[in-house]
Amino acid sequence: MKILVVGAGQMGAGIAQVAAAAGNDVLVNDVDEAAIRRGLQSVGKQLDRAVDKGKLERRVADQTLARIRAHPQLDATVEVDIAIEAATEDETLKLRLFHTLDARTPQAAVLASNTSSISITTLAAATKRPECVIGMHFMNPVPVMKLVEIIRGLATSDATFAFTKALAEQLGKTAVEVNDFPGFVSNRVLMPMINEAIYAHMEGVASPEAIDTVMKLGMHHPMGPLELADFIGLDTCLAIMDVLYEGFADPKYRPCPLLKKMVAAGWLGKKSGRGFYTY
Repeated sequence: MKILVVGAGQMGAGIAQVAAAAGNDVLVNDVDEAAIRRGLQSVGKQLDRAVDKGKLERRVADQTLARIRAHPQLDATVEVDIAIEAATEDETLKLRLFHTLDARTPQAAVLASNTSSISITTLAAATKRPECVIGMHFMNPVPVMKLVEIIRGLATSDATFAFTKALAEQLGKTAVEVNDFPGFVSNRVLMPMINEAIYAHMEGVASPEAIDTVMKLGMHHPMGPLELADFIGLDTCLAIMDVLYEGFADPKYRPCPLLKKMVAAGWLGKKSGRGFYTY
């Protein structure tokens, strides 16, 4: 199968890696060619690490990397079976990308989005093939996490769903069918928990370390909510909370003022070096 991955960041690189590891030919596109190089280097490092730990043969790692190629331009038709968009969580950007992908891929190709919260129905409306548009929400880090949320838009066909579910399973993932509502299942449940943990810290209930320890030892979570927020990116958490708040018009989804303040300050978590913790 030929797969186009649009977006060469952490998620896009991870999707490219698992797709190539499953024997598929993968093209990686990004508006920034330097980002593509960084993405491919990231995949190489991940594979090297697996080889060093004895989890992967060098021959297999080299074959996996060889199946991934850079595709910097979307100025002509690209012959693929599916395009998976993994760009920044910005609705305007994603709408523009889906309009482009609709024009630059075969009409039978499936157009999937790795969005964690944005409406699949809305993205599908930017194309002339809404029946072929679907959500394919991978978890981070993609090579490790087994879940993929498969999100049906209002017009998504059964054939598109079956194709996407089969692909997820071919990649070694567990596919879960979800309907198109703000935040789907994963972030509709996760993000309000993170948001409430931020409120608890803002209101002086406990320190970040204490809140995370309660959730790890008391609820058996592998990572506390504030550490997880730093790992996800506080800007991403805020963007998802905004989608939930606007989508449901329910005050229970109101982003915590401290979250908004930290994002405004550029304290985005691990990727910026500072969030609820210092990195």
